Amino acid sequence: MEEILDRYFSMPQICQYLGVNRLTVLRWIETKNMPAHRVGRNWKFKTTEVDEWVKSGKAADMD
Repeated sequence: MEEILDRYFSMPQICQYLGVNRLTVLRWIETKNMPAHRVGRNWKFKTTEVDEWVKSGKAADMD
């Protein structure tokens, strides 16, 4: 079976991927337009979208 390269990450996975905690990710979604998709009660993240968001400098912007 072919490995899925651009799959969705869960909240714990994206936190580990970025090295931040859950509250930071939730704050980024709310205030810095971090790319995230709501699936039921859960947040899902595509690493390609998150990587582009980080590279754009939006994660580092001061409020």
